[in-house]
Amino acid sequence: MKQGTIPKATVARLPLYLQCMQSMAPTETTVSSETLARMANLNPANVRKDLSFLGSHGVRGVGYDRLHLCMQIKLELGLIEAWQVIIVGVGNLGSALANYGGFEAAGFDVVGLYDADPEKIGMEFHGHMVRPVSALASDIAGSPIAMAIITTPALAAQEIADTLVDCGIRSILNFAPAVIQTPPGVECRHVDLATELQILSYYQARQA
Repeated sequence: MKQGTIPKATVARLPLYLQCMQSMAPTETTVSSETLARMANLNPANVRKDLSFLGSHGVRGVGYDRLHLCMQIKLELGLIEAWQVIIVGVGNLGSALANYGGFEAAGFDVVGLYDADPEKIGMEFHGHMVRPVSALASDIAGSPIAMAIITTPALAAQEIADTLVDCGIRSILNFAPAVIQTPPGVECRHVDLATELQILSYYQARQA
């Protein structure tokens, strides 16, 4: 399919479908929209519509070939080959992400760690030595590094994002508790743990 033809809401659900199917037993060769909907806590009609954007419509009474559907989703998400990723900011969260062993299985290879704190430069996490932020431009130039994760304090996040963009990074995952601005053509997703807890607080307050 041509880039941009799948709605953003559907793109956001594709990894969830993939995760659900990968958790199924190997003997389960087919999966129905009802099963996926139940596992993902969604409506079966929405699942079928999402999967139709992949050109996959399933077989009535049988469902979808699970392995084929997984491959279709991986192709659409660009997960056939591992993407090289760097982490900027090696504090508590950054170091935890650096030591996380699940990125490779998801299709991502953390290849570099960076920090501005001289005391952290040279430290090693999960086989990677922390390098200075000043080395970003030279390290990224001509490399296949495609994505960056920002886990810096809020005040440093925008400056780091600007540096990454100047270095050619076009995909950023921002964990810093700050809204950063990026130019057109740069995809930036924000993950604010405090905000997520505040959303949970809304529902918790109503349950109470």
